[in-house]
Amino acid sequence: MGYYDQDHQNSYKGQKGNKGGYFLASLVGVILGAILVVVAVPMLSDYNVLQPDEKLQDEAANNNNANVQKVSLDVETDVTKAVDKAGDAVVSITNIQTAGFWSNEGNGNGGGQPAGTGSGVIYKKEGNTAFIVTNHHVVEGAQELEVSLQDGTKLPARLVGSDIWTDLAVLEVEAKEIKTVAEFGNSDTLKPGEPVIAIGNPLGQFSGSVTQGIISGLERAIPIDIDQNGTVDWQAEVLQTDAAINPGNSGGALVNISGQLIGINSMKIAESAVEGIGLAIPINYARPVIEDLEKFGEVKRPYMGVQLASVNEIPGYYQQEALKLPKDVKTGVAITSVEPNSPASQARLKEMDVIVEMDGKEIKDIIELRQHLYTKKSVGDQMKIKFYRDGKLKEATMKLTGETF
Repeated sequence: MGYYDQDHQNSYKGQKGNKGGYFLASLVGVILGAILVVVAVPMLSDYNVLQPDEKLQDEAANNNNANVQKVSLDVETDVTKAVDKAGDAVVSITNIQTAGFWSNEGNGNGGGQPAGTGSGVIYKKEGNTAFIVTNHHVVEGAQELEVSLQDGTKLPARLVGSDIWTDLAVLEVEAKEIKTVAEFGNSDTLKPGEPVIAIGNPLGQFSGSVTQGIISGLERAIPIDIDQNGTVDWQAEVLQTDAAINPGNSGGALVNISGQLIGINSMKIAESAVEGIGLAIPINYARPVIEDLEKFGEVKRPYMGVQLASVNEIPGYYQQEALKLPKDVKTGVAITSVEPNSPASQARLKEMDVIVEMDGKEIKDIIELRQHLYTKKSVGDQMKIKFYRDGKLKEATMKLTGETF
């Protein structure tokens, strides 16, 4: 019993002592932790440690500042200078035609309706009149014409003259509101790869649109069906560019990097498989046409006074029996009729003669004959002709007059 009582007492005393030690250790830990917090917080504040959200906010603010600086830059390049120089000389043209009864939407009145829109270029200002060049197909069939300047001013226009073969036309308007006139460049000095800019009114609603590209090709020959009868009547020599030229751009300006007019935008090859092919009439080719239209209202072209047919369209039997051509002659232009007192008549050409050469140039068909006559010769010129008659090669000299072909 005595042993048991003593152990029990010692055990009780040990447990009591342990509780006092735990309390003391905890108290010391709390005090040390408080001291560390008091010391560490000021030190952390000196390092200016940011929370993740605060970092993102600072980065966003910096980005916003950078964007504001980029937008406010004053960008000026050779392209913008060229557009500033030529842009205001490009106008929109509205073709107004008389509408039928059912086109009046029940208003019971006659009147004009816009039949189409295109573009034009102011190329000359003389006294109270300003002159505008555009495409023939832009103004074809118009009863009225209206020109819209870049600032929105609308002016009535008068057709001075139009030419279906070159697809060019000249209009005139009052010059009071005209401030900018295009400067002619030199299309003969253009090189493939040279940068160019197209300015116009695509789709009839995006006035003053600008597209940039390069000269893709020079002296491209494009077949043209003048009469819309499925037969090629003419080959237009045009510039090829990859600057976008869409419907409504026709008649607009193609300018070089100096802002000079080097082409009149014309048709665009509208095939789903073809992209980046725009066409323009070279300004050096257009200028004499423009001058004739302005002075005479038409182009003064040389006149032969004949009706023609291409030999390659005549059956072989008639080539031998009627025309009596040698077997090795497969091309040329046959005369089907000669007008009295015409240049052809005075040169003693006759029906059934077959023209094979003009001024030393081989003539294979009607298109080549027209190209030589219309682009190489002028009214009053002499033209040497080689032709077959009854199987024999002959020569004649023709003096060209200015009647209508």
